[in-house]
Amino acid sequence: MTTVASDIRLVVSDVDGTLVDHDKVLRPATIDAVARVRAAGVGFTVISARPPSGVLPIAKALGLDDPIGAFNGGAVFRRDGVVMEEHPVPGDVASGMLALARGSGANVWVFADGRWHADTLDNPHVPRERISADQEPAIVGDFAPLAARAGKITFVSDDPPVLARLLEEGRARFGGRATIALSQTYYLDVTALEANKGNGVEALARAAGVDLAAVMVIGDMPNDLPMLERAGLPVAMGQAPDEVRAAADWITASNDEDGVARALDRLLAER
Repeated sequence: MTTVASDIRLVVSDVDGTLVDHDKVLRPATIDAVARVRAAGVGFTVISARPPSGVLPIAKALGLDDPIGAFNGGAVFRRDGVVMEEHPVPGDVASGMLALARGSGANVWVFADGRWHADTLDNPHVPRERISADQEPAIVGDFAPLAARAGKITFVSDDPPVLARLLEEGRARFGGRATIALSQTYYLDVTALEANKGNGVEALARAAGVDLAAVMVIGDMPNDLPMLERAGLPVAMGQAPDEVRAAADWITASNDEDGVARALDRLLAER
């Protein structure tokens, strides 16, 4: 049966490119719309490729009580810091992906032990990641000691063929043992196999005591597809690529046009 607005009991939103605008700002219209939805008795939470340190400020700003997801669902935790689920990247997969990236031209970020580790500060995306991760990177020359403890590995490049090759080669070698997907056009993320937004939204729904058919999800990138394909009411942002828009029942405005707020107001109007 097709899910309708009146069935929805929980909304799960992606963060970057969705909940926040291009400048990584949580806009007043979105904050107000989330408050209206929660006042109407519908739960609201987030799931993101960000590390826990980067998701927590969003959860605090919105006063979220439901469990929240980081690392695409690789870490599910509460605002008070209680960790409910945690899935690191298998050590040999992490080592293998790092080896594939060597000499590719992509910069490397490894998120482990609660820290963001980077190979250089000389990358145009570092300033924005400081906001997303809510911390300063630790510069390291050898990622090998971190491979067994990585919650997420991100390869960073503004050259699409570089990431396309890493995506193809990585999935060919490790696709059955890890989740490898673009979270932005310039970020290729590697997380545990369980750390995908499909499994993540299932975990969030389970923790909230809500059936997946009663969940509305909002996203904008290919790494959001697993949750768009599983939830009862999938919503795509206006700037999302065609493959993401095709997986949605609703298309809202872009993240710079208060797309999440508009989707939430539509939800309330149709209820």
